[in-house]
Amino acid sequence: MTSHLRLNAVYWGLTALCVMKHKDALDREQLIDFVMSCWDEKAGAFGAHPRHDAHMLPTLSGIQILIIHDALDRLDKERVISFILSLQSPSGSFSGDRFGETDTRFCYCAVSALSLLGALDRLDINKTVEYIRKCKNFDGGYGSDVGGESHASQVFTCVGALAILNRLDEVDSETLAWWLSERQLPNGGLNGRPEKLEDVCYSFWVLSALSILNKMTWIDGPALERFILSSQDNDAGGIADRPGDMPDVWHTLFGVAGLSLLGYPGLDDLDPVYCMPKEVIERIGLRKGWVALPRRSE
Repeated sequence: MTSHLRLNAVYWGLTALCVMKHKDALDREQLIDFVMSCWDEKAGAFGAHPRHDAHMLPTLSGIQILIIHDALDRLDKERVISFILSLQSPSGSFSGDRFGETDTRFCYCAVSALSLLGALDRLDINKTVEYIRKCKNFDGGYGSDVGGESHASQVFTCVGALAILNRLDEVDSETLAWWLSERQLPNGGLNGRPEKLEDVCYSFWVLSALSILNKMTWIDGPALERFILSSQDNDAGGIADRPGDMPDVWHTLFGVAGLSLLGYPGLDDLDPVYCMPKEVIERIGLRKGWVALPRRSE
């Protein structure tokens, strides 16, 4: 039931552990072996599970895991770069795989992966930026495609891609920050779009964009922190989408990521542009100008 998310889930778990300072809780060699078992030799990229077809989403996750563990030498970089570039259409959009579904998520994955591989110079940046521009709405937000409703997760993908491409001049920062701050509900949680329920995962999608725009103070940070902490499972561990629900690795990562950006004590810094440990991104020289809240002492 979860095989289509397996490689992504390994990335989510590993990143959460890194932020909590327990990177070594997962065996390095076993992780790398699993990543490489998801390699699609025919396509030259990663699938979500062994014997699955290559797709943009697990390909980025595989690259992120290998970089976190300093194992990029295991990757056929040229084939992966070719796979990613082959999925860009004349409009500037990216497909997730050979079947042609387009989404701004795939645009972010392409830009992030190419940046991590040191191959942004191979990308038609102007065409990519033009496509993202067309996905911007009157409220400053971004949708999954041209004309799509603004959604917090798509805001992250578009703002994150523009940050990597050094094109944040495209963002209507004041309007977008207002729209993002309006995602906070009376219980402190954030939703992804108007009239929807709060969900812990938006702690990252919203905060990542606000930190990139240097607008972290535009929401009530302490209220959001209380909401995230109230969504923990104090018996089994992990974080759920909201209090009382079952925890999972997806919401655990994005809850921990949100807490890190809020300056919660005892956590390591997370880079909100790449959703990877800050020290990893700084080590490879890709740090952008985001601003999180100061880390509080224990």
